[in-house]
This record gives sequence, structure tokens and C-alpha cells, in this order.
Amino acid sequence: MNYLEIYEVGKRILASAGIDSPDTDAFYLMQHVFHINRGQLLEDPLKKAEPALGRAYLDMIRKRSERIPCQYLIGSTEFMGLTFKVNPSVLIPRQDTETLVEEVIRIIPSEAKVLDMCTGSGCIGISVKCFLHNVDMTLSDISEEALRVAEENAELQGVEVRTVCSDLFENIDGRFDVILSNPPYVTDEEYASLMPEVRDYEPRLALTAGQDGLDIYRRIAKEAPSHLNAEGWLIMEIGCSQADAVRALLEAEEFEDIRIVKDLAGLDRVVVSRLYR
Repeated sequence: MNYLEIYEVGKRILASAGIDSPDTDAFYLMQHVFHINRGQLLEDPLKKAEPALGRAYLDMIRKRSERIPCQYLIGSTEFMGLTFKVNPSVLIPRQDTETLVEEVIRIIPSEAKVLDMCTGSGCIGISVKCFLHNVDMTLSDISEEALRVAEENAELQGVEVRTVCSDLFENIDGRFDVILSNPPYVTDEEYASLMPEVRDYEPRLALTAGQDGLDIYRRIAKEAPSHLNAEGWLIMEIGCSQADAVRALLEAEEFEDIRIVKDLAGLDRVVVSRLYR
């Protein structure tokens, strides 16, 4: 088959499997397998596909039709203009989370001591380190498998970070100028209704946080003051309906200057707070 024919086959298989964007995903996988861009496909759509590559492509299409995310099939994704390795041990970085990184690099000191908690792939902390080269960055996660991915990503981006395997602050020593986190915040009820790509393949440990989705925020708000320097920042991603609840948790622990930052869709996405005591 030629490029156009194999692309059309891929689209049809994904469409029949109920994939939301079969054309985009079919090309995304084709780009990966055949190492071509959209311009090359348009310029020479009748070029014959190498049979071995054609079989590899259709195998990926079959796996995608089973709802395995494209990013896991390819093994990487883009975030903040950088390439990050991903596998089923870590959440796939979302564009919404770029709002947190953009806010952090805008407001924190360039030589701050920073902890990225619940780091997963490391996309938040490593991106901050790439933009603010002089920050002292520590990445922590409860999952050793996730930390291995984060370490690979730090090496990929050529930045130096420390990693600590820890259940939140359990193994964290010392104090920081800034604590960042994109913690689990999906409710148990919401989890049941997530799309299969998320529910069946991404790690539940990194997604759910009890019946109201606030379990991890409660722990962070309560324990973070013991690990923040004076005038330290606590900056976290939140679910779009959680701003008021998270604000109340932070106020109860005497955090101040609390404000909510919206993402590009206009939804509440990041809570910024500061501790002065």
C-alpha cells in the first residue's frame, strides 16, 4: 500500500472503534512510524510504504483502537515545547498544566529552592528548571517507577535535579522557597465516568483523591507549612470546580495572598498561595 492508502485504513479502523479524532491519531502514529510530516504526506501520498513499517503502523492502530493512548504507544509527548518520555507509570502531561508552569516561571525567584511534589513524569519541575536554570529543583513522588521516568526526562533535557521517593512529605527533609504540585484530585465518582484512555491505562494512584477529590490537598495544606521558608509559595493545580474548597483549606492553615489562575479555556486551574509565618 502507499502512504495515502495506509493512512485511510488507519482512519477507518480508529473511526469504527469510536476514537474521537481518528484522522489526527492515525496521522500522529503514522508520523511516528514512518518519520514523515504532514507536508511530506501531502507532497507524495502515493509513495509505497515499506511493508515492515506498514505492519508496525497497523499494529499501533490496533492498539490505539483498544483505547491505549497514543502517547503511551509512542513513548513520549510534548509539554511546554519540550519532549517528555511517558509510560503507564505516569500521567500523560496535559496542556492545562502548562498554566501552572507559566505562572511559576513568572512569579518565583530565579534562584529559589523548589520542590515539585507528585512529580510523575517530572514535566512540571523539569520545565521550570529548563526556563529558570538557577533554581534548586527536587522532584518527589510516591512511585519509584514514576521517579525513574522523571530521572530519564531530566537527563533528556540536560538538567540536574534531585529525586525523592516519598508519600507527600514523609521523606522530605528541609525547607523550600516554593512547593509545586499537580496532585491527584479526581473524585471516586468522577473516576468511574472517565474516558477509557484515562480510566483503563493511566495510573489511578495519580488521579483519585477520595470521595470529594480533596484528600491530598488536605494533607498538603496541613503539612506544607513545616517545609516552607518564610514568605514561601505553595502553588498547585486544581480541578475546575475545586477553587473555593481548596482556598478554604489553605486559609485554615494561614496561607495568604491566595488567588486562582484560569487556564486558556477560562476554567479555574491553579491556586497560588503564600505563607508568611
